Amino acid sequence: MKKCLLLGNGGREAVLAEFISKGYILYSVLPYENPSIIEAIENSGGSYIIGSPFDKELVKNFIQKEEIEICVVSSDNLLQDGLIDLAKSLGLQVFGPTSKGSKIEWSKTYALEIVENLAPEFIIKNKRIETINELEEVMNTYIDTNFVVKPEGLTGGKGVKVGGIHFKTKQEGYEYAKSCLEESGKVIVQDKIEGSEFTLMCLTDGKNVVPMPITFDYPYRYEEDKGPGTGGMGCMSYPNGLLPFLTDEDINKCANLMKKTITYLNKDSQEFTGVLYGGFFKTEQGIKFIEFNARFGDPEALNVLNALETPFIEVLENILNGNLSEKNCKFSTNYTFTVYIVSKEYAITSSKEPIVFNLNTEKVKKQGVKIYFANAKQIDENTYTSVSNSRLFAITLAGSNFEEIRKKVYDVIEENVDKVLDYRKDIGKIYVH
Repeated sequence: MKKCLLLGNGGREAVLAEFISKGYILYSVLPYENPSIIEAIENSGGSYIIGSPFDKELVKNFIQKEEIEICVVSSDNLLQDGLIDLAKSLGLQVFGPTSKGSKIEWSKTYALEIVENLAPEFIIKNKRIETINELEEVMNTYIDTNFVVKPEGLTGGKGVKVGGIHFKTKQEGYEYAKSCLEESGKVIVQDKIEGSEFTLMCLTDGKNVVPMPITFDYPYRYEEDKGPGTGGMGCMSYPNGLLPFLTDEDINKCANLMKKTITYLNKDSQEFTGVLYGGFFKTEQGIKFIEFNARFGDPEALNVLNALETPFIEVLENILNGNLSEKNCKFSTNYTFTVYIVSKEYAITSSKEPIVFNLNTEKVKKQGVKIYFANAKQIDENTYTSVSNSRLFAITLAGSNFEEIRKKVYDVIEENVDKVLDYRKDIGKIYVH
């Protein structure tokens, strides 16, 4: 069997590890012992080392020592830092864009310029600001909080702030935009619009593009989409690949934009393979563009990979060999449902004090759901600890009846999740903003 290196350590990598290990020998460089990833590595007969995946010399030596042939990266920071570039320089086949290809995520102004050029009808009125004077001029065009502030760079899904939700006054919005400008030299101020947000992710071999099922994410910390932004508290998808408020025409428009974007990114050289993530709004004025990511979303990856009917290894082989098509990448007619479990302080405080919690994973798995660890490691048989103030683990289930799988996931959580932890209890409801 081929040897595959997976870099990254969250829930997204946990589900990738599960599916990669079903056909490859899996390896990883991990900053801590993620239980789900380690289990997949051991099941495949592979190995791992504890260290920083950003340490290119460490990664290079590990690749050469283990004679690894394939590298999969789906972490924004690792992509920006050029880990795919390193793997390509060592002759590996890769799933994921180069640092240049991933600029579409780590530079929001760059992404907006591309969409403005390819499909201007998708653009929400915005200003890309580089000076305090420009910021003050833009602020003078708003009489209230009817605007959104977007940092230029990577923020782990937590940097965008919406008027009326994340800041209550125009002055608060100005101060946040000013802090973003001072940090990176750029900030985007965009009109606030009303609509339903959704995600379309596409697999690509660099030329061919296959859309995955549409997902609906829950980015806010509390029920009814209140509180600060997070990396995502839950996610769902529907059997026909759509959502109740979308049409096939809507999705075709988004998919066509993403195909054009892949062609643009690879026009001079092969810079982008793997997953292009598109965030969109369905509004009364049509579909509007929010953002591109250069990798799987988290938790969205947990949903779409559990909806994949074709074995992931076959899909990955076709991506690596440039043969991807909708005929060899099929998805099931199931609903998928994911809920993330977090500490009570998650997204509220910056405290990194470890949270110790109990969880009988064997009991959970026997109830028919899947568990994917993210920012946690095991202390002993049923005891775990957080490794950062981030999401701890997710529970995922796919099935033909939405209410049944939703109830089952929540029943499992109620029965098994330690009371020192927290989660949203309204995943499954569709919100309009």
